[in-house]
Amino acid sequence: MRVRGRAVVAVGVVVAVVAVVGIWLVIRQAGERLRLPLSSRTCVVQADGQVRLDADQMANAATIAAIGTQRKMPERAVVVALATAYQESGLRNLDGGDRDSVGLFQQRPSQGWGTEAQIGDPRYATNKFYAALKRVRGWEKMRVTEAAQRVQRSAYPEAYEKWADESQVLTRALLGQATGAVACTVGSTPVMRGEAAAAALTRGLSLDWAPPGTVSPAELTGLAVPATDQRDGWRYAHWLVSHASDHGVKRVRFGGLEWTAEAGTWDRVADAPAADRRVVAEVFGDS
Repeated sequence: MRVRGRAVVAVGVVVAVVAVVGIWLVIRQAGERLRLPLSSRTCVVQADGQVRLDADQMANAATIAAIGTQRKMPERAVVVALATAYQESGLRNLDGGDRDSVGLFQQRPSQGWGTEAQIGDPRYATNKFYAALKRVRGWEKMRVTEAAQRVQRSAYPEAYEKWADESQVLTRALLGQATGAVACTVGSTPVMRGEAAAAALTRGLSLDWAPPGTVSPAELTGLAVPATDQRDGWRYAHWLVSHASDHGVKRVRFGGLEWTAEAGTWDRVADAPAADRRVVAEVFGDS
């Protein structure tokens, strides 16, 4: 009886392990479709389609798009990068994952992507992804999932394709191909305020976009960015709204439209100067 009891226990342990592994595999295969709906969704992106993200996802998506442009990568590269981050992390900067995977793209220190601390920096991780993609011969003509797989070498090579449509919508908006396309609702208690918020916002925009001349206007706490054309203006404006939650942005104005944290939408500004080519952002004050 004792031997039989041990056998039963052993079988039970094996069944439990198999069940856990099976659940993990299902989640991995399905990707973030199982996790994204659980998040609070505070941002809506409209650009020939609609995508809903929470504040952290939106900020990460905006940084991925900006760095791709700063590196002079084509639009297709941004779509591939966003689809990859969607699948690997749900557009979240994860502090762990499968084995030693870290960050937005679940890159692994053991595979030469960098140290854990480096990969945990979204800008570093994004730059490493684009650099690896650029080395893939003929990636521009590949399907999104094929290009991503050549970089990631995932056990699920087709998984990235299911995020191609969402990534295309985000790319159009974040690269300035749509007007007032990113609208986020920000809570009443900002993470940052005043000069600290303005300084962090200016630094973040400079690191992601490297615009030609970011300045702080004297009449408010915030910044103003000169835009060479409408497309550049909406690139900066959408980035600022995407980072509104983590940088305490109260309002953004460009092209005769204004987004406010209170309304969470873009509305027409009656007295906006027609010739103003600046994107102006205001952060919440200290009081």
